[in-house]
Amino acid sequence: MKETFIGEAIIPEDMSFSVSPMAIGTPGLPGKFSWKGRRFSLIEVLEEWKESGPCRHGSGERYVRKHWFRVRTTEDLEMRIYFERQGRSCGGSRWRLYSIRNTEPSYVSGG
Repeated sequence: MKETFIGEAIIPEDMSFSVSPMAIGTPGLPGKFSWKGRRFSLIEVLEEWKESGPCRHGSGERYVRKHWFRVRTTEDLEMRIYFERQGRSCGGSRWRLYSIRNTEPSYVSGG
């Protein structure tokens, strides 16, 4: 299976978030989201991790920058998605689709 870089925003579906992680300050993973007009539903979280970086104001502390998830969808696609802790200056979704691993290139090429 080939992994294809995407690097685009996804649109989480309202009311599909898992709320228990939010109680401890981590993002609630959306159970459903849209990308390029297609709707995807998650069936399994395969892996999750955090990406941290130094304080941008020179304090020497480290902060979590992104929450990563490797997930499987009902279409049997494996996706890497992440949540950016700090929003982008241009606005938009803080949830991003990093890559897709699949056997059907039509999901990536838009075909």
